[in-house]
Order: sequence, then C-alpha cells, then structure tokens
Amino acid sequence: MKHIALVICVGGILISCGAKQPNDSKSQTDVRKDTVAVIKRPKVSTEEFNRIYSLSDNFYSSLERSGFNGSFLVAKDDSIIYERYRGFENLRTKTPPVGEHSAFHLASVSKTFTAMAVLKLMEEKKIVLDSSVQYYLPAFPYPGITVKMLLNHRSGLPNYLYWVATTNWDKHTYLTNDSLLALLARLKPKVMTRPNTHFHYCNTNYAMLALIVEKVTGMPFPQYMKQTIFDPLGMTDTHIVTSADLQDVMPSYMGNGRIVPWSYLDGTYGDKNVYSTTHDLLKWDQALRTDFLTKASLDMAYAPYSFEKPGIRNYGLGWHLFLYPTEKVIFHNGYWHGNNTVFFRLIKEGYTIIVLGNRYDRYIYHVQPLAESLTGRKFNAKGAPEPDSEDSGDTGDGGGR
Repeated sequence: MKHIALVICVGGILISCGAKQPNDSKSQTDVRKDTVAVIKRPKVSTEEFNRIYSLSDNFYSSLERSGFNGSFLVAKDDSIIYERYRGFENLRTKTPPVGEHSAFHLASVSKTFTAMAVLKLMEEKKIVLDSSVQYYLPAFPYPGITVKMLLNHRSGLPNYLYWVATTNWDKHTYLTNDSLLALLARLKPKVMTRPNTHFHYCNTNYAMLALIVEKVTGMPFPQYMKQTIFDPLGMTDTHIVTSADLQDVMPSYMGNGRIVPWSYLDGTYGDKNVYSTTHDLLKWDQALRTDFLTKASLDMAYAPYSFEKPGIRNYGLGWHLFLYPTEKVIFHNGYWHGNNTVFFRLIKEGYTIIVLGNRYDRYIYHVQPLAESLTGRKFNAKGAPEPDSEDSGDTGDGGGR
C-alpha cells in the first residue's frame, strides 16, 4: 500500500512520516500508514543515524508481525533516532489511534520512579536506607527489614498479588496501600525467606516504599511524584492512577484481543500504576543521566546486591542489571494484565530502547537482538529480559540469575 510521506527540517527538528530511512528516496512514497515520528536532530553522523534507524526499523517490522499494539522508541544519547506508534488505545472502538501522548500502564517500570524518589529523599536526609521499615511504618509487623531490603527485593516479604487472594479480603473492594499494610499487620503472613538472605522479587516491597514516601513527605504518593518528578522534568503525560481513576485510563487486552477487567488489586501504587509515554520515559532516562540524583546515589542504585545464584543477572535499587566485565546494562520490564513494557538502557553507549504495549505480546521483551546489533557485540544467551512477575506465572526476577 502506498502512502505519501513528509520530511521537513525546521529549526533543527526533523519531522518524519516515513518508515524507511530518511535518505532513502523510496521513503517519499513507500511508507507505513501507522508511522508518526518527531525526531530531534541527532548528534550522530548521517551514517550512524542511518545504521541505527535501519536496525530499529527491522526490529519494528518484527513487532508488526507479532501484532504489536503500542509505542516504540530508540534513542542515542538525547536524540530520538526512531519511533513508531501502532494500533489503538481502545481495540473495541478502534479509537483513538496510539500516538505520542498515549499514556500506557508501565507496570513494574513504575518501580524505577519509586526507587529513585526514595533515593532523592535519602539525599535530602529524610530517609535512611539502613533504617528499619518499622521506624517509618510502626504497624509494619516484621522486625529486621530495612528500607534498602525493600528496594533490592531482599526483604523476604510475601508478594501481595498472590498472598491477598488466600485471605478473606472482599474481592469487590479495591485494595489500597494503607489497607495492605493493615492486612499485613493483622494477619502477619509468613515471610518467604529471612531478611537479606535471598533475592525474592516482590511487589509488596514497593507498595510499602510508597507508604514510606507518604509518611516522610506528608503528601499522597501520586501528588508527591507529580510535584517533585513529573512536573519538574516536563513529563506532562505521566501520572499515577488510583482506583478512582481507572475509568479514565487506557484499557488492556490479552493477545486474542479480549479486554482484561479491573480487579481488586488495581488500587495500589509504588509497585505499579504509573502511566506514561515513550517521550516522557526518555525524559526520565535523560534526567537519570544528568543531575536528578548525585553520582553516589546512582552508583548505589546500579550496584548489584544479590549473589545467591551465579550469572550476569542481578538487581540494584529499583533496576534489573546485566553485569558484564566492562559494562552494566540497566533496565526494567513490566507486566500487568495485558500491559507489557520494556525500558532498556545501555548507559555506557548511550542507547535507550522503550517499548510500551497494551495488548499482551511476549515479543515485546525480545529487545536483546536489537541491543546486540546496535552495540555490535553479543550478550549472554541467557540474558534476555523477561517479564516481571505480576499477574503471570513468570518469575522475571533477575536477581543473581
């Protein structure tokens, strides 16, 4: 199918509606109709731009074949090299089309915001990472667990996404962070492991971290994040959803297009419930590469903490890690209902790969071949990012694996 493409350069901004490389004369007529891209003039050579663009386009073609419904972006340093939007926010009504301002549920990529907010409060001397969680949340029933153990998933707490289902919680009532803490205090479920002995990926950790942020700031977590992170960074399409907002956000779908209904677990935040776009996530990526946190804090965030199992995979403070002799790959994936997300950061080489979808598609997580082709080197064959464990049976834990 033929469609007219437009390439305009105005004030250093390249606006491209073509899916082929910009210097390809065929791109003037032979493009994909789902393509809308606004690209800042990159700080790379034309040859390098074309190389990255072509490799990204090949990966996007694979996404298309898998039935992708969402947003895809590849950046080099602070320049967007390639971005594509495909499908619809609402698959039933076929409206509106997915675009630059379509905010997707980030699922566990939300944890990166919670963790960095805690480190920011640490820099402000409002949180001490080695302090007991009970210091901030007196009702918390487990002694010996520190804030840092919540951050690096070494607390041993049971994952509320599974544990609450075994209780008498009314499934017609949304669970909140406060009610989760009250439930833990009342029932005191058995821990999975003793504190700081094993990595155990657990959403309960980050729900408790959100409560700690609320306690030390005196503000609701969504308001605090908007005021101190989203607004200052110009992330105008990013927000945190509570149970009161669910009817106003993008629905999600299984791979066959069946809508995934909201459940009683959709009211908690800290571990999930950030909605955002590829452009806003790139702003987040750039903030973390510049001065949002000090180098010392970032070194802590990107340090490995779990060594129970050999391998390149590990976990920092809010980040999955691939550990190589000369480089760390820093990333986080997400999976919640039909939403799947990838936020993949090659810090040393300046690449950022972001994939957001609201119809479940496991291929979204297969960014390793693209990362390998961009960098010109092979990753460990067992190092491919996998979905995080949320409402699936996937482990996705990455700690020491």
